[in-house]
Amino acid sequence: MDLNSVYTELIMEHNKNSRNKRQLPEADVCEHGHNPSCGDDITIELKLDNNLIKDVAFHGSGCAISQASTSIMIDLIKGKTTAEAQELVETFIAMIKKEVTDPQKLRKLKDAMALKNISNMPARVKCAVLSWHTLREALNKANK
Repeated sequence: MDLNSVYTELIMEHNKNSRNKRQLPEADVCEHGHNPSCGDDITIELKLDNNLIKDVAFHGSGCAISQASTSIMIDLIKGKTTAEAQELVETFIAMIKKEVTDPQKLRKLKDAMALKNISNMPARVKCAVLSWHTLREALNKANK
């Protein structure tokens, strides 16, 4: 698989101009994620109202795929309940693992479907899923 097919315009746009990459001063939950194999490092911050995700932001550094995946994920979960966000996390990870391939089931991922072909590049999978695993941990904290 050629890298050019992975670095789509959407991924590059989210990497370069992420409105989601910022500090969230009054975050209710913060979770740090790190990929030691390539150095991707992010912190996800959630502002909650009961079980509703009112705002989400991230900061950190990493490759275009990790940064874009995080930004796309944030666009997807903002305004959702923690349960809905958890379901999206599980669907995204299942898509990357090729456990879910039905376009109808994947449709709910919206722009995150742009990362589907990452599953064909094992060295890049950890980059794409870092933020999703980090969000899973943050949601687990929020639900305690």
